[in-house]
Amino acid sequence: MQIHISKFANNRTSPKHWPSGIGGWLSRSSLRTATDGFGAGALRPGVLLAIAALLGMHWCAAAAAAQDASFCNLGHSPNAITVITETGTHDLVSDDAEHWRGGGVTVTASARRDGSAIELSAPGLAVKRLELHWKAQLAPDWKYMGDAWERGYGDLEWKPLDPERIMPWYFLASNGRLTHGYGVKTGASALCHWTADTGGITLIADVRCGGAGVQLGQRKLPVATVLSRRGTAGESAFAAAQAFCKLMSPKPRLPKRPVYGFNDWYCSYGNDTAEEFLKNAAYVVSLAPKNEPRPFAVVDDGWQVSNERWGINSPGPWNRTNPKFSATLTMPEFVQRVRALGARPGVWVRPLQAYPGHPQSWRLARDRNCLDPSVPEVRAYVRETMGRLQGWGFELIKHDYSTEEIAGRWGFEMKGEMIADGWAFADRGRTTAEVILDLYRDIRQAAGKDTLVLGCNTIGHLAAGLFELQRIGDDTSSKDWSRTRKMGVNSMAFRAPQHGTFFAVDGDCAGQVSADSVPWEKNRQWLDLLARSGTPLFVSFPRETVRPEQEAALRAALDAASRKLPLGEPIDWQEHRIPSRWRLEGRETDFSW
Repeated sequence: MQIHISKFANNRTSPKHWPSGIGGWLSRSSLRTATDGFGAGALRPGVLLAIAALLGMHWCAAAAAAQDASFCNLGHSPNAITVITETGTHDLVSDDAEHWRGGGVTVTASARRDGSAIELSAPGLAVKRLELHWKAQLAPDWKYMGDAWERGYGDLEWKPLDPERIMPWYFLASNGRLTHGYGVKTGASALCHWTADTGGITLIADVRCGGAGVQLGQRKLPVATVLSRRGTAGESAFAAAQAFCKLMSPKPRLPKRPVYGFNDWYCSYGNDTAEEFLKNAAYVVSLAPKNEPRPFAVVDDGWQVSNERWGINSPGPWNRTNPKFSATLTMPEFVQRVRALGARPGVWVRPLQAYPGHPQSWRLARDRNCLDPSVPEVRAYVRETMGRLQGWGFELIKHDYSTEEIAGRWGFEMKGEMIADGWAFADRGRTTAEVILDLYRDIRQAAGKDTLVLGCNTIGHLAAGLFELQRIGDDTSSKDWSRTRKMGVNSMAFRAPQHGTFFAVDGDCAGQVSADSVPWEKNRQWLDLLARSGTPLFVSFPRETVRPEQEAALRAALDAASRKLPLGEPIDWQEHRIPSRWRLEGRETDFSW
């Protein structure tokens, strides 16, 4: 048997073209030795296999080097740090790559096991922002995806590199075969976002107190822990996103069992009564499986005494129901009625809304209709409110509106900053992120260890580890299919990696106000996606509007949602903002949105 070198030389793999390092081992003398007894120009088969193996190792190493070149390790100290105070901008200088100083400010960037810990010290100054820059060569032909400040608004997507793009909390970079992650650990003390261009990566950490510089005094602020994850060849972008979310949120608080059931909001948009609620909840319970876990029945906005829809405005919110919701039932009695149906009771609350009876000293400087959660008495009031709802027997508390009431903006209006300049919390020594974290911790503590907490219009990167459930997108609709398509499907696709890593993600309800209010062919698909995605499902269907084919679909959806299913994965999310191809229960499913 003869294997001729000439065949390989034609493909530029003769010794003079072999990569450095291999040529040394395969010297001409060794080649001559290897061909002895086989005739000139021939190699022994074993030697040829060794050559092929070494060539393969070299090419694999070259590929790995190319992968490394595409990744920026944020575990090392930044290349530049700038701090903006109320009196000026300071470019800091470092002598040891860990401590950066200038203008009376010290920033420490310490490499730790779980990432690079950023700390700020600025005695006597009011600090607004930190900008940390890492040099890197990011590929302009890759695609990039960032998260949202609070909920998604139908605007999440993979896009080419754009230096003007604001990417809150974290972002992913992918070429379709390799996906890297960059972000901050959940529970940061700053409101963080990223920008990226061909010259590198910049983290902007907003440490303001409301819209003014934070006055730390002698306190050292743990700003954030910066993380990065090198992608693994062969993993999907979705798997890489899940892995990075897990890295950012090492201790999520998750429901022990699947969460599903009824929510009345899209049945009546707040104009509900206790009797109507109980009738519709009983209907949904009748369609649910008879075994555990039992479905929830959540009463949304409209039950409270100070309900503007009823023309009632009272200084005593959240302590009783209004007479138009029920003139006979107290809320503890209402809870017992829900339990008697075989459902677990849930309730909606808006804890930072101010009413005439609240003192002026409790109110936010930016908007006197909102409460200031940095005020100790307001924190006590929030804990009292949550404790009362838990004491009535509610097993799920959905709290809403707090981000808009603090920031004065919805997520889609925030752009490069969540909050406008020009005002401050009562406590000037706390950053906005710290004030919000304190609020979330108060809610968690007062709700008790067994009550599920669902955050709506809340900041997921601060809620992770505190709340079991999080609304990941703006409201869907029981009247306008285009809104459900935009807010629901988009948010489910791009924030699904947070499910089970940050919390259980709630894509919002599938519902209708009448049999023809939303095209059933479209709504049926949304119901199916929610039910088989492995995430919580809430339905909002008035009993009298449900046709036989809809009832069958509801029954199947509730059955699927009651079981622990693998997380649904959008397959074409890197190409489309509204993905139509999904992997559900291990099988590919095509939707026509």
